[in-house]
Amino acid sequence: MRTGIATVCLSGTLKEKMQACAIAGFDGIEIFEQDLVTSSLSPEEVRLMAADLGLTLDLYQPFRDFDSVSEELLAANLRRAEAKFRLMARLGMDTILVCSNVATASVDDDGLRAAQLSRLASLAGEHGVKVAYEALAWGRYVNDYEHAHRLVELVDHPNLGTCLDSFHILSRDWDTAPIERFNPDKIFFVQVADAPKLSMDVLSWSRHYRVFPGEGQFELAKFMGHVVRAGYSGPVSLEVFNDVFRQSDVERTAVDAMRSLIWLEEQSAKWLDANPSAAERPGGAGGTGRRRHPMELATLPRVAEPAGFNFAEVRAADTGALETLLAQLGFGFNGRHRTKNVQLWSMGHARVIINEEAPAAAETSIAAVGFDVDAPVIAAARAQQLKAPAVPRKNQANEEVFQGFAAPDATEIFLCQGNPDGTAAWVNEFGPPGTPDSSLATGGAAGPNAGAPAVIDHVNLAQPWQHFDEAVLFYTSALALEPQPYAEVASPSGLVRSQVMTTRDRGVRLVLNLAPLLMQEAGTETPGGPPLAGSPRRTYQEHIAFAVGDLVSTARDARARGLEFLRIPANYYEDLDARFDLDPAFLATLRELNLLYDRDADGEFLHFYTATVGSVFFEVVERRGAYDGYGAPNAPVRHAVQYDHLHQLKLTA
Repeated sequence: MRTGIATVCLSGTLKEKMQACAIAGFDGIEIFEQDLVTSSLSPEEVRLMAADLGLTLDLYQPFRDFDSVSEELLAANLRRAEAKFRLMARLGMDTILVCSNVATASVDDDGLRAAQLSRLASLAGEHGVKVAYEALAWGRYVNDYEHAHRLVELVDHPNLGTCLDSFHILSRDWDTAPIERFNPDKIFFVQVADAPKLSMDVLSWSRHYRVFPGEGQFELAKFMGHVVRAGYSGPVSLEVFNDVFRQSDVERTAVDAMRSLIWLEEQSAKWLDANPSAAERPGGAGGTGRRRHPMELATLPRVAEPAGFNFAEVRAADTGALETLLAQLGFGFNGRHRTKNVQLWSMGHARVIINEEAPAAAETSIAAVGFDVDAPVIAAARAQQLKAPAVPRKNQANEEVFQGFAAPDATEIFLCQGNPDGTAAWVNEFGPPGTPDSSLATGGAAGPNAGAPAVIDHVNLAQPWQHFDEAVLFYTSALALEPQPYAEVASPSGLVRSQVMTTRDRGVRLVLNLAPLLMQEAGTETPGGPPLAGSPRRTYQEHIAFAVGDLVSTARDARARGLEFLRIPANYYEDLDARFDLDPAFLATLRELNLLYDRDADGEFLHFYTATVGSVFFEVVERRGAYDGYGAPNAPVRHAVQYDHLHQLKLTA
């Protein structure tokens, strides 16, 4: 599949955009007119630069408001078009995008439109240019891709074809199956974009909320499957208007864009396999059982979704507070690694590594997450083909080799060969247990609950505003996690957007939080002080949640060991009683231990939070029945209490 991207997707100058596209591995680009008009490069210099970078110049766009006009305005439009055709010759380009008219259309007559498009196609032919006619979703008279295609067929000129844009088609919920009946020679160009499902006017939706494939909710694999089956073999190019992308680092956004096309190519191949046509179905009418199309779709190494969490790693310059907190929760200290400056703490199958190698000025933060996978080497190869940067890790003889790569927020992701019983062979590299430097007075080295049936329930990671959508695609494509419907949670600083990513059996639950901008400003709400220079996140709290079988007993034991719980206001428990009519004794226990509670038709959820160290806190949960949530009604309470605590610390600092 030939890959392309419109320069309008990216920040920076035309030169910077072209360089970023080449680095990311694109085959070609669409030149957006404004990028050329504002560039200091001449058309000849752009052409030479593209050749040097190995980029083809696939489409010049947009040419607006041509058809359905008066004869006087048509003459002006043809003059304008001829000027662009001469410009394209200097660029070495042969295809132009012409959008259906929005602003100046005054005559609703397909016969007139066809005649005017015919004159444009004839003029284009004189200059060796092909016209790709596109139905804008908000076009005044032409807003349906089938309508645009009928006009192309009516004109029947070799220099006029259609451009299929997934946004204009899917935003209007048009059926994409008719694409398969199109003459592939008349499909001049294909543009793709994803988007969240929003209820708003289509123009604003298109201009501000498009995202790369895999970051929205459109059925792009189905759309592409029909395009491929039609026989199209030209470029598949991204056209994404997004305010965030055009403010973000150009090279990083280009890599995210390329990753989305690699993912879409694989998903399209899967859709074609799962939805064979009658001709492709063995035994069907005229079926051969073979599937051959002009566009070849590459696939990635196939891997199973993770079986569970293997470990979570927290990095801190001063580890004493973390050691105390884990010991109070009931974790046992398993010793230090024999060659690395890290500690291992465990409770049941919940394992936390404390990394002691943080710079002195760094705040405590979640540094890495390990996942149990069937084939770590193959899974890592898949991630690297999806443009995930590898994480170098030094190993000595007889040490387990972890395959690792970096997530968009800089969290290190490690792929581990887990054991069916939940144990991990690499823990033998730690020891002897001894005691940590903080000389804990509670718990002891082995840990009072070291053998308790605990696991990591979920990990909550804060995402920088400019890379939230990138993170969703990353975990979807690289780790086969499935995004769930996102939620928005109120906090004193604004709404926090929460995106849950899970495996189908919920063995892995990853929560990505997009905090309000106020929370992400350096020094505004950073419990451990300002972030390091160049740090991509860590100005919003994040946490690791552990699941236990008996939360009340765990909480009582933790309190006896001196754990400081997040203190829940009395108003919460009055509201809880009103909502659920709980047994008075049970409600009293919740209030006594600062436990939170939720219930739905499937089960119950009990949980509590610890104090925050740096940007990290811990949560302990108990799931009863088939409860599948995270106590969302309680999240605003947690945010408010943490906000108050933080500001009290500032006042006393």
